[in-house]
Amino acid sequence: MANHVSAEKRARRTTRRTAVNRTRTTRVRSFVKKVESAIESGDKAAAKAALLAAEPELMRGAQKGVLKKNTASRQVSRLAKRVKTMG
Repeated sequence: MANHVSAEKRARRTTRRTAVNRTRTTRVRSFVKKVESAIESGDKAAAKAALLAAEPELMRGAQKGVLKKNTASRQVSRLAKRVKTMG
């Protein structure tokens, strides 16, 4: 438990930032899941559209510090490769 005013303030800020980061992480994951479900269903047009929506979300997550830049780039690359090789 925080004993100083500054430590109490940091605890409050940490709680708020954790909530914000959790929503950002959830948002990124849901966009990625939409792409993966479209790939599994075999609908190439839907997969492309979902990828176009997911790529900026992944990069925004990297910019906001939820993901590392290379991680986001790698995920986009792998998803794009999977969409490209669809029937």
